[in-house]
Amino acid sequence: MTLRRTLPLAAAVAWAITLACAMVPLRAPAATPGNAAPTAAGPPLRLAGRTPLPGYAGDFDHLLADVPGGRLFVAGEDGSSLEVFDLASGRHLRTVKGFDAPHALHLEATTRRLVVSDTGPGLTRVLDADTLAPVTLPQPIPAGDSMAYDASTGRLWLVTGGKNAVPKQRDTALLQIDARTLKVLGRVRIDSDFTEGIAFEQRGRRAFVNVAGKSEVLVLDKRTGQVLATWPVTAGQSNSPIALDEPSQLLFVVTRKPFKLVVIDTRSGASVASFDVPARTNQLLFDAAQRRLYATGDGCVAVFDELGPDRYAPRACVPSAQGAKTGLLVPAMHSLFVAVSPGSSHATAALLRYAVLPRP
Repeated sequence: MTLRRTLPLAAAVAWAITLACAMVPLRAPAATPGNAAPTAAGPPLRLAGRTPLPGYAGDFDHLLADVPGGRLFVAGEDGSSLEVFDLASGRHLRTVKGFDAPHALHLEATTRRLVVSDTGPGLTRVLDADTLAPVTLPQPIPAGDSMAYDASTGRLWLVTGGKNAVPKQRDTALLQIDARTLKVLGRVRIDSDFTEGIAFEQRGRRAFVNVAGKSEVLVLDKRTGQVLATWPVTAGQSNSPIALDEPSQLLFVVTRKPFKLVVIDTRSGASVASFDVPARTNQLLFDAAQRRLYATGDGCVAVFDELGPDRYAPRACVPSAQGAKTGLLVPAMHSLFVAVSPGSSHATAALLRYAVLPRP
């Protein structure tokens, strides 16, 4: 999903200056950060590589790693392309065309099919993951934007319709798709033209859906599609990126008006804390091994540490680049990849690769 508004790099620098390493009791009655000492010594990330892509113009969207195949895929939303990189070195391997505006990616390991959600007048595309040749389905998948995979059920959830569809539509729908057969199994209509990130419980039955057009989180039974609850997001509007820490019963969303990280208690649906994040943050990644969150936006990767039960804190603002707003954590490689979108500027597109450093 493209964020068209551009801000100077100074905005990210100002964010870093004002970031206080605060310790917040997430479920305490008051959720206002206070001043405290830094959470830990040493940087959480180290820049390990940068691959320029000088021929690319516009924005990227989401990323996907094919660890067995040693490749990294980046959706070239404005370039109508799929950019392919070597996962170990970051070297650019090839550009695959034939898309309208690709957004999200899923690789089904059992069939080696690569699903690319795509808006525009066409359809969501499916490729052979090894050859990257198009695959024709008996029942094509409609065009869509946000997409998420629920490993516990083996289903893909795809957002279709809404303001990003061609032509535009007044509502959106969540399609539930069997990831192996790619058959549509169900559909949930949402009364909003803007639906974004989705997160799933793996031991529970709930799906959490960012209804950005209403600044709400919709809670669904992921097997039946039944609406279980609707939670207002009070700290901001247009909640889009999402991440879940299921064992701690915490849901994290990022709002765009203003750019805030909002922490939600999944037992009650209450917003219990909020923090500033960089402008145009478009990805939120939870690192279960390091008990961290990474928020990628203009100028830096904002890192937040979980300090223990009911305690959370900003850790660092690791420099990146203007337009570095989507990313991917690859735990198997202890790496974080960030795509730098030139947008409407004259900056050079790039892929950044960070080593994830362990907590002391």
